[in-house]
Amino acid sequence: MSLDDFEENDKKKAEPSAEINGLEETADEVEYEPIGERDPFPEKKDKADLRPHGEEDKGLRPKLKKKEAELKALKKDQDELKDKYLRKLAEMENLHKRFERERADYLQYALSEFLRELLVVLDNFERALNTRDQADGRSFQEGVEMIYRQYQDMLKKKGVRPIELPDKKFDPAIHHAVLTEESDEVTEPEVAEILQRGYWLQDRLLRPSMVKVLVPRKREGS
Repeated sequence: MSLDDFEENDKKKAEPSAEINGLEETADEVEYEPIGERDPFPEKKDKADLRPHGEEDKGLRPKLKKKEAELKALKKDQDELKDKYLRKLAEMENLHKRFERERADYLQYALSEFLRELLVVLDNFERALNTRDQADGRSFQEGVEMIYRQYQDMLKKKGVRPIELPDKKFDPAIHHAVLTEESDEVTEPEVAEILQRGYWLQDRLLRPSMVKVLVPRKREGS
């Protein structure tokens, strides 16, 4: 082997081979795909994606029919409740009108019976006045007294009674002092005279008594 051959062999050993160079070039061009999270059940997912739409529709139709039936039932109940409400409202309105009409009639004609009884007293007054010139004074007085008792009886039946005065004590709740007079004989206000009688209606005051009252005389320097 010549010296030139020996150098050439050494040069070949120092340079990379063509195959290695080709491999390096190929390696530079390779693209690596990153490893991500893989679906553990790819087969199931694929099967679910591949389910026909007809099966989904079949599952939704009964639910939709059920909801439609529920809405229809609710609409029916709503209409029935609305109808009942309107009927009750109309009944209440009619009842209110009837009550107002009966109330007005009562206020207008409640005194009918009392007025009929009062007319009887008025008739007796007319008879007494018509026979006043034909009868003596005593007969006329007896007729007036009879009418007076009749009138008192009529008021008593209606619950009207006079205010009694068991003692002379002045009570401002049932007495109305029209006149006052100072007196040395009293130490507190007393009723001296009844000017107009008062009356009760059942247990309520219908009209106070109008009275003259004696009051203690004021002392000088007091």
